[in-house]
Amino acid sequence: MAGSDEGPQSGASARAMSPAQSRAARGLLGWSEADLAAKVGLDERFVRDFEGGYGDAPSGQIEAVRSALGAAGVVFTESPTPGVHLASESGTDEGTRLGGLTTENDR
Repeated sequence: MAGSDEGPQSGASARAMSPAQSRAARGLLGWSEADLAAKVGLDERFVRDFEGGYGDAPSGQIEAVRSALGAAGVVFTESPTPGVHLASESGTDEGTRLGGLTTENDR
């Protein structure tokens, strides 16, 4: 079957993220395998098997896992080496600045 045995060298990414990136992302978030599986609606065994490097997980499920981790603030890096980190919290609410204080927002 055409394309069934193509690896990453074919130009297409074989995985949306590596098992190591998934484990690291869960660690940064403090999530267990069960936590991640519940957020994506998959079985905990899927997460355990994927992160352990067992089997050939469907790319759609891997992408769903990556998406859930990304929504929680994980940023995936590929260059120069694959990794993960948490997004900076630049969008956090800093409250009202001194120049914006009025009697109306003082309540």
